[in-house]
Amino acid sequence: MDSWDGKNNPKKAGYEYLLAYKITIPIYDYTVSFCKKYRGLLSSHRTYDQMVQAGRSGSNNIPEGNKQASLEGYIKLTGVNLASLEELLKDYLAFSRQNKTPIWGKEETVRNVREVGLVWEVIRKTSTLPDSPNFPDLPDNLAKAVNLMITLVNQAIYLQKRLRESLEKKFVEQGGFRENLFKRRLDYRRKNGC
Repeated sequence: MDSWDGKNNPKKAGYEYLLAYKITIPIYDYTVSFCKKYRGLLSSHRTYDQMVQAGRSGSNNIPEGNKQASLEGYIKLTGVNLASLEELLKDYLAFSRQNKTPIWGKEETVRNVREVGLVWEVIRKTSTLPDSPNFPDLPDNLAKAVNLMITLVNQAIYLQKRLRESLEKKFVEQGGFRENLFKRRLDYRRKNGC
């Protein structure tokens, strides 16, 4: 159940403001659409399942990590998230190779696949995504669809790495959950003569 901010707006969790999280939502949705649309071109039903699961994992580990009591847990789950996105990228690259679909560079993709810009327009429009963001449909053209996915996943991987670096820096500067809990325990004992 959502808590409310006093202005009839549900409060959002901190991770929901992160670009590293927001970009994973269209990736997961597009991966489901892509796998349904190109099921016959995927190497196996297992590949279908693995791609959908990697897309799901790539978006769900940040919220789960954010709820961890320890920063170590958050860092670990951000790593799991990143690994899922890397796996998904490899699947799209393999799909492209196996189906002889050209892979374009980032600039060419941004120029030829308008959906890249439209996705970022939706992401940047509000500080958090609405429950049903209005992302454009997956392109009908196979080359455009593959290159959209490769580009978005690469962008997500870059943002995930930056998030992880930020969390690791915070851990180094502020310490971990157990370390800080132990310090509070020592302070309590000192103050209370225990």
